[in-house]
Amino acid sequence: MTDNIAKPSDLLSRPFFFCGIGGSGMLPLACILRARGADIGGSDRSFDAGRSAAKFAWLERQGIALFPQDGSGVTSAEQVLIASAAIEDSVPEVARARDLGCARMSRAELLAELFNAAPDSIAIGGTSGKSTVTGMTGWIMAEAGRDPTIMNGAVMKNFVADDAPFASARTGDGGMFVAEVDESDGSIALYRPGVAVLLNVSLDHKSMDELRSLFGNFLAVAPRGAINADDAESMALAARAQAVTRFAIDNEEADIGVVPGTIVQKPTGIDATIVDRRADTRHDLQLKQPGRHNLANALAAIAAADAAGVSVADAVAALSRFEGLRRRFDVVGTSARNITVIDDFGHNPEKCAATLRTLKAHPGRVIAFFQPHGYGPLRQMGMELAETFAKVLNTDDRVIFSDPVYFGGTTDRSVGSERIVAAINESGGNAEHIADRGDCADRIVQIAQAGDRIVIMGARDDTLSQFAHDLLMRLDR
Repeated sequence: MTDNIAKPSDLLSRPFFFCGIGGSGMLPLACILRARGADIGGSDRSFDAGRSAAKFAWLERQGIALFPQDGSGVTSAEQVLIASAAIEDSVPEVARARDLGCARMSRAELLAELFNAAPDSIAIGGTSGKSTVTGMTGWIMAEAGRDPTIMNGAVMKNFVADDAPFASARTGDGGMFVAEVDESDGSIALYRPGVAVLLNVSLDHKSMDELRSLFGNFLAVAPRGAINADDAESMALAARAQAVTRFAIDNEEADIGVVPGTIVQKPTGIDATIVDRRADTRHDLQLKQPGRHNLANALAAIAAADAAGVSVADAVAALSRFEGLRRRFDVVGTSARNITVIDDFGHNPEKCAATLRTLKAHPGRVIAFFQPHGYGPLRQMGMELAETFAKVLNTDDRVIFSDPVYFGGTTDRSVGSERIVAAINESGGNAEHIADRGDCADRIVQIAQAGDRIVIMGARDDTLSQFAHDLLMRLDR
């Protein structure tokens, strides 16, 4: 299999085959290419298993051909195979593409080719908050008339329509490309943004030393940077940036910040007065997403937009109309017994802590269900996750861990959720390990009480949203 591929101008003339097309990173990229006229086909284990049927039916309506994951969709040497580097060579599509001599690219390599060719670009980097800030920044750019292309890992509610129910991507003609970029596989090094936004630097898939190197280089290649001045690790890298706009809630040295004493937290939103200290102007922000972490996300988007030429006033006004993302503190509903179910993407210590702190800022017990997004991540950050649940929640709250999601492959499954649950309980928490997710739902229904908030947390599994909806229906019954 060859690695040589054409440049972006020629890429659209090539047919593409996406292995794992239903994934949160693959689907929006396939949709962007399809909207630009490319011939797209794909396969997915979830498609073969009958999971997420509505999503795959919608992809087919876009003119994307879907095939069983048996190699039958790879038929020509002209096709470019898009597959994760982690995909085993034994997967039929990979084997077939190798036999035919097809070019192969990772999702990040393809995205970087398209992103780097855009005249104007904003890349959102950091350990946590990337998808939300990408959605916010993309929305600001759209409202400012910049007609952006947006590549996100989550569905952006503002862009959802009858013909776009899975709007994790938007294709525009304005020359502006907004994308979240990933450090977990090192692919952030491929991007050359006009504006590089650094949200935070904390433990996730890589060591802190590796993260510092990746994010420092990310800032260094961009003409303009926007950095979270409340995050010490991010600020330690500020000297790597060519030009910097600093944003912060608490650091009063930041260029764009919050007027002290103006934050009002609500169960479903947060208000604050934003200050641009460079111009000494103030702007009232009413955000529909709750929690201080979302206020920090909003500041990042405002700073990103400012670096790209949109005024702080216009950015703040646009964010008051931002509807948020699916699976980012997404309130599914409240049952007749006054039990609220929330669907959330929290899967690493920082994301989980932000969601749990938002819940604990208001009265009521929390029942946190957590489905780890893989055995590898659980080994990497399991003890930090345990510390997060034990520290943020109290003994009245409940934590339920299922086994990690597993869709096949050769990963080491020797370390599971039971070790994390034991660590939570040893630290004073109240946690249970129930291997099967269906049995977890039974347990949640059994223990739920009026006034509880139930949060469904995890990544890499679209069916968690349906799980949350089904749980709410059971609570109503």
